[in-house]
Amino acid sequence: MTNVPELFGSMVFNQSVMKQRLPKETFKLLKKTLDDGAPLELDVANVVAHAMKEWAIENGATHFAHWFQPLTGITAEKHDSFINPQDDGSVIMTFSGKELVKGEPDASSFPSGGHRATFEARGYTVWDPTSYPFIKEHTLCIPTAFCSYTGEALDKKTPLLRSMEALDTQAKRILKLFGKEVSHVATTVGPEQEYFIVDHKLWEQRKDLRMTGRTLFGAKPSKGQEMDDQYFAALNPRIVKYMEDLNETLWKYGVLSKTEHNEVAPAQHEMAPIFSTTNLSVDQNQLTMEVMKKVAKRHGLECLLHEKPFAGVNGSGKHNNWSMSTNEGENLLEPGKTPESNAQFLLFLTAILKSVDENQDLLRISVASAGNDHRLGANEAPPAIISVYLGDELYKVLSSIVEGKPYSNDKTSKMTIGVDVLPPIPKDSTDRNRTSPFAFTGNKFEFRSCGSALSIAGPNTALNAIVANTLKVFADELEGASNFEKALNALIEREVKAHWRIVFNGNGYDESWKTEAAKRGLMELKTLPDAMAHYLDAKNVKLYTDMEVYTKEEMESHYEIKLEKYAQVLNIEVNTMLEMISKDILPSAYKYISAVSKTVIDLKAVVPGAKASAEVSLLAKLDGLTSELAVKADELSRKHLSAKSAGDAMAVARAYVDSVLPAMAEARAVADEMEPLIGEDYKPFPCYEDLLYRI
Repeated sequence: MTNVPELFGSMVFNQSVMKQRLPKETFKLLKKTLDDGAPLELDVANVVAHAMKEWAIENGATHFAHWFQPLTGITAEKHDSFINPQDDGSVIMTFSGKELVKGEPDASSFPSGGHRATFEARGYTVWDPTSYPFIKEHTLCIPTAFCSYTGEALDKKTPLLRSMEALDTQAKRILKLFGKEVSHVATTVGPEQEYFIVDHKLWEQRKDLRMTGRTLFGAKPSKGQEMDDQYFAALNPRIVKYMEDLNETLWKYGVLSKTEHNEVAPAQHEMAPIFSTTNLSVDQNQLTMEVMKKVAKRHGLECLLHEKPFAGVNGSGKHNNWSMSTNEGENLLEPGKTPESNAQFLLFLTAILKSVDENQDLLRISVASAGNDHRLGANEAPPAIISVYLGDELYKVLSSIVEGKPYSNDKTSKMTIGVDVLPPIPKDSTDRNRTSPFAFTGNKFEFRSCGSALSIAGPNTALNAIVANTLKVFADELEGASNFEKALNALIEREVKAHWRIVFNGNGYDESWKTEAAKRGLMELKTLPDAMAHYLDAKNVKLYTDMEVYTKEEMESHYEIKLEKYAQVLNIEVNTMLEMISKDILPSAYKYISAVSKTVIDLKAVVPGAKASAEVSLLAKLDGLTSELAVKADELSRKHLSAKSAGDAMAVARAYVDSVLPAMAEARAVADEMEPLIGEDYKPFPCYEDLLYRI
């Protein structure tokens, strides 16, 4: 029986361990750094480093690594041992404050959008003391930010921390208007992680899964998810063992893994943690994805984190549950029970509506990837159109503001600012809308557009920044008002009316919504290139630079990096697809055609006058499909070659969208039509039925 309280955080150098291991004065100074962002002096860092090293060695560590999140979207680490040679040939184990606080990895080998080249490789990693070090295998991993020698952020953590600081500053200004002096406002996140599990031996036989993370070919199985019998169904025994191991491993790392269940599609599952402060939650989710894959291999399984590993069934998302809280524990998105709290809540809610409406492009950009483009708008994923779902209760309240009518509720009374009192809203009083990209769910917003493989640093950086920017605009206006209540009432009424178009409580899958959204002037950015075309718009550069989240140079590098990565992903997919056609699919079809042809010849030899009409019909069909597939492969190859030389990063990405992706779909359609016609013993690789149901 696992002793969870004893196991939890056992591999983490958290505040509890710090308090036990550090001198009182050192802990007090470190706590000031953790809570207030005060600089960490070198003598304090030396004491912390020594205690951290002693604890790590006791728990089996021999090395340390600065663990960071470059713009690849995954984590990176360079391991150094604690060994320090002595003159007598012996060694001692040392770890200094300087080694703890700062590292120097090669910055030229990571994506930088031109900020770093091979001849200017210097980059720095800097400890983020608000995220706890942990022991992974034999290494003490120290969460760090990553920047270039010239100061530009080369990672996802640095902008996230900047955005959290921006929101903290502006939210405190708003709270002060309501008579509340708080020392800190933080955003919190709980990312629900969806994933697929398949048998590792079957995975090994699929070149597309190994090279791209998704199936480039595959006919629909006879049974998919149409019976609705997968969701919350009893877990397969192998999956139970996997989840038990996963939970125990995550608990050691202090990850609050809480919920686990089967998802809607066959072989699909979900893990959800309890909320944490955003930067800690981001770090833990990156670690979680790594652990999920490693634990799966221990059980002869493979964890697929791609957003759309299988066509025709649900894709996998990462629902980003986002909220704001004070250091005193007040959730700023809790509707509350008193007029004062209602007014405060309505102001924050209005700020979010304005932020989402004015920055639909930035939110869409934050979740854009080659994989997520396949998922958005298909099989329970929200559409590419950004909108806000409020639920029935809040919708009625804000509708009354828009229409200038009293809010009808038996217990309604008037606030002094003239807005009807918002009644308590239980978390379950409104339905859920699985088609909404950004849905209010009681005391938080669920950003459902995030893809399963995505680092949530980007979406949360965007959310924090756009809301901070709006709060600044509101604070600037209200701080200078001679009559706060009157100004507040006017602001809420004006802004809710101005941004009412972003509110949509209906079915995001209905084709009529696309027409309605276009009438409202909402953006439908279907692909990453569509979205990235707006990234460097003047209003976006101004917002991010005003909030000091990104510099213009950093944004320009991100623009290049995201487009280049998009093209690189599709380049790998096309190369893999062409190789599978030429080396696997066509040779298998030819072997089967040869076998059936021999059957016809043998049959006619044994049975004079035999027509063998079924066999001949099959051969004719397969001959036509193999010829067509060969033609489609040639067309794809030509379009691929043309796309790669289309011009700049945007031109290449656009060529992939407009020319290469349709050609890939055409080739796949022919191969998928061929697959059910080929005998089981001649199939080139495991089919969907094998992958989804053989666990």
